[in-house]
Amino acid sequence: MDEYSQEINDLQAQVDAMVEADEDKKLIADLEIQLQILRTIYQQATRLLAEGQSDPDLRQSLVLRGYGDWTLDNVYAYVYETSVDLPTEPQGSFAGEIRDTDFSVLLRANADRNQIGR
Repeated sequence: MDEYSQEINDLQAQVDAMVEADEDKKLIADLEIQLQILRTIYQQATRLLAEGQSDPDLRQSLVLRGYGDWTLDNVYAYVYETSVDLPTEPQGSFAGEIRDTDFSVLLRANADRNQIGR
């Protein structure tokens, strides 16, 4: 189990314990939203990681963006940092925006812009 899965599992256990102990509902709701966002980022990162295993151009795009080699840590960092900058729809959810984003398209586009600027 990688550190991201462990973090998600630990947070889920904390939420479960808080629910069981009937703790602050608002805090529980906030942690559940955080958990949903972390799960979505992790799903997108692992999806992108798998896609890049057979795509050297995608792996090179990550390097050109300054994230280094094609590892889960570096791909996760790219997805996480890109997610923070996503425009959000007024009626949408942050996790939904992350889920609906094609990070491979963004990675390629950003790498292409970096190449043009050199």
